[in-house]
Amino acid sequence: MAFNLQTFKTRALTAIVFVIVMLVGLLWSKWTFLILFSVIHFGCWFEYQKLVSLVDIKYRNISALQRYGVMMAGWGLMLSMMDENVSGGSAVHNFGVIISLIGFASILYDIIKNFTSTNGSAVLYTLLGVLYISLPWTCMIAIRNVNAVFKEPASVAEMPFVIPIILITSIWINDTMAYIVGSFIGKTPFSKISPKKTWEGTVGGAILCVVTITLAGYYLLKFRDITALIFISAIAAVVGTAGDLLESKLKRMANVKDSGQLMPGHGGFLDRFDSLLLATPFVCLYVFLFMIRFYLD
Repeated sequence: MAFNLQTFKTRALTAIVFVIVMLVGLLWSKWTFLILFSVIHFGCWFEYQKLVSLVDIKYRNISALQRYGVMMAGWGLMLSMMDENVSGGSAVHNFGVIISLIGFASILYDIIKNFTSTNGSAVLYTLLGVLYISLPWTCMIAIRNVNAVFKEPASVAEMPFVIPIILITSIWINDTMAYIVGSFIGKTPFSKISPKKTWEGTVGGAILCVVTITLAGYYLLKFRDITALIFISAIAAVVGTAGDLLESKLKRMANVKDSGQLMPGHGGFLDRFDSLLLATPFVCLYVFLFMIRFYLD
């Protein structure tokens, strides 16, 4: 019993610290936002490369140029999304473009230089990593900048951090509600990849996520675009669940329980952000194809 109590205390304490760090990074300024997701970006990359090395032993032999070049290229893409119209944004944007070009050029140079000995699967894993790790956080920076069209926000709903907050909160509510509903009425297994998930929990969590986010966004934040609230929360619930299964599949292939040790009792970066990794690009696509028109009208 004492051991279980200590485990609970450890998990609770690390969860509190995690929430505080996330809130400070998300809400303080554009720079803390960038720093937060830059740390998450590199953390996810290190864990991804570790897992892939366990899945394919040949990936362990990739050169340092390719291993770290792709991380810098992805980080450069994130920096390039900084709004050029805000103080300091232009310099960071230009720096990001340069870093990204250097990173991708180093990978190309490495492939050409070692063409005869280059492992095709290793290169493929590296490129897939750009889509799986770097693209989502690049999209996250871009999403934050959508509300930059408001020079003087008229309400909380027009603050730059609101869309990322809605997305992240949707992921959290969906996971929590799916667990609660599944615990009470879950009977039908959802996937062999994650045996604890049930159809009842998954569907119930998604419905409660959409309802909660829509009501909270409309009444608490005075968010004007109800359609956006519904779509963002729905994407987070559906695609986020797929992201959770994808990371679980990767861990199963690597034969590990957790992707890393970021938080005692909670796993690593990929364990914490697996749902967000897959959901963010789809939310970004929705925002820039449909939602931004609402703001600019």
